[in-house]
Amino acid sequence: MRIGEIVTAGVLALFSLYLMWKSAELPVGYIAGTGPGGGAWPFWLSGIMLVCCGCIAFNWWRRTSPPSQSEEPVLSPSGWRMLLFVGGGIVGFVALIEVISMYGALAVFLFYYTRFLGRHSLALSLSLALIAPVTLFFFFEGAMRISMPTGMPFTDPVFNVLYELIY
Repeated sequence: MRIGEIVTAGVLALFSLYLMWKSAELPVGYIAGTGPGGGAWPFWLSGIMLVCCGCIAFNWWRRTSPPSQSEEPVLSPSGWRMLLFVGGGIVGFVALIEVISMYGALAVFLFYYTRFLGRHSLALSLSLALIAPVTLFFFFEGAMRISMPTGMPFTDPVFNVLYELIY
């Protein structure tokens, strides 16, 4: 666990630096009259993630966190199995974005995760899988005016109905 904790913190810190560098290609500050620049959210969230990685590394060095005191393996066999199921679900989610849209892929992923991995009821799984993507649609497309990938043309009728509610 000790080695896994510092390696994970290091990888996430490098990822944070990369995201800060890439998002700085757009304005990261406040633009008068328009609001935050296009790179503001990713830049500052990555900065917060970098600070958190520094805190994890500091606690690791001081051996104050339970993982930094443990010599156990990072994952047990059941942990590796769960990592495979969750990671496979995320790969499936990303693969479905271009086919059934960001929101459709999110619905499928939420249903898979809550029903099959979380073992929740069918009613709860379907509710989350339908309500969350629609809510996010209205947040991104309506409130923030940020368009997400809409997938193949067969998904257009669904989005046409939702767009009519916005405009």
